[in-house]
Amino acid sequence: MRLFDVKRFAIHDGPGIRTTLFMKGCPLHCVWCHNPEGISYEPTRLFTASKCIHCGAHETEGVDACPTLALQVAGKDWTLEEILKTVEKERLVMEESGGGVTLCGGEPLMHPEALVEVLEALGKKGFHRTVDTTLYASWETVEHVMAHAELFMVDLKHMDSAQHEKYTGVGNELILENIQRFSAMKQRPQLWIRIPLIAGVNNDEENLKKTAAFISSLPSLPEQVNLLPYHDVGKAKHTRMGTKYNPKGYEMSVPTEEQLAQAQEIFSRHGISTIIGG
Repeated sequence: MRLFDVKRFAIHDGPGIRTTLFMKGCPLHCVWCHNPEGISYEPTRLFTASKCIHCGAHETEGVDACPTLALQVAGKDWTLEEILKTVEKERLVMEESGGGVTLCGGEPLMHPEALVEVLEALGKKGFHRTVDTTLYASWETVEHVMAHAELFMVDLKHMDSAQHEKYTGVGNELILENIQRFSAMKQRPQLWIRIPLIAGVNNDEENLKKTAAFISSLPSLPEQVNLLPYHDVGKAKHTRMGTKYNPKGYEMSVPTEEQLAQAQEIFSRHGISTIIGG
């Protein structure tokens, strides 16, 4: 399995305290992506100029020789044994907090066989398993993976397919269809829907009403709905990658407290309780 990061003691990637494994590769190219180094499946070089001492070690000995970690590569192939050994270190804190392991990315459903192999192994060892996904995959893939997880956290970014494509590079038809089919399953993992709330992109009243109406119409309601206020954490990563954040200059900003309250009120009118953040 190719990972670009492993986050220990994560508290925003599912219930409890978790270890989060970030898988490389994603079919979406969200303008606001927090982890742009995870979009390409190929290893990605990141350079932090403020850390560089201009020693030239990487030129003769490779990136791993950089003494200040100014130059790093995001993307390494891990064996199943390496992953399980890393996860096992946090078993006690996971069990005490009701946590577990979260697989995210990138988009973990891009690599279903590797994903299922890890999920199966984690299940045999008694870990709670969460898949953080866009659900942009075939239904066969979704159904195959969901049999090996206790929770799916699904991003829902925009109800208008043209706008969804504008900001992410793909339409939303497949995502919406998969959410509907997922919610209709009699035996399924828990479903949390997470909505990145971005002023200028998807926090207008029309889109919020359509989003709330869609969720309330599902065959079974998600166990949790989170509204995630926008922040531009991906900007610094683009700088390190030598690429440009939001190259087309779309208007994107953090929603105000008033806008967040309005969003919650819209969802509440559709019978949906929401959590800010998470």
